Amino acid sequence: MKNDDAIFKALNDSTRRLILDEMAERHELTLYELSIRLISKHKLDMSRQAIAKHLALLDEAGLVKSERKGKYRVLRYNSEPLKNLLNRWID
Repeated sequence: MKNDDAIFKALNDSTRRLILDEMAERHELTLYELSIRLISKHKLDMSRQAIAKHLALLDEAGLVKSERKGKYRVLRYNSEPLKNLLNRWID
């Protein structure tokens, strides 16, 4: 249940939901690419540091994974924790 709480906490914020929308659409982004998409597409006035804080909560919930590729850290959307949570109620 602890992970369920982390998922609900992550989904409780509209900015984090926008981040997940962008990541679900693109599957793999750097923090810079994600920042640019949020600023240009959604008109969010937010620093990369603020976005990184949101990503930390999404990572804690298991919804975002990051991996170092060369000099960049690549972010990936992970829908499995959300699917597992919902399947318990839907099936």
